[in-house]
Amino acid sequence: MIYPTIAELTRDGKFNRYELVVGVAKSARIVTDEYVKQRAVADRMVANRETDRPLASLIDSEYRDQKAVKIAIRRLYDGHYELKKPEEME
Repeated sequence: MIYPTIAELTRDGKFNRYELVVGVAKSARIVTDEYVKQRAVADRMVANRETDRPLASLIDSEYRDQKAVKIAIRRLYDGHYELKKPEEME
């Protein structure tokens, strides 16, 4: 079961399921890109011996412990990301 539900994610009902899936997928891509940036910095630090901490401890635990889609759904629900229709973008 997915939490929050689709009805909770589309509080006002102006988005259908397809639009919600596309929005979550784009948000998950942003989350993945953030993880990749953190991982690259951590790899560089370990390779250059700038730190003696393990690689995993250098990456934010949110990205390390959860899937990108789950993070994107939670951020959408919490209001960090907002879905907009194309005509609202102008």
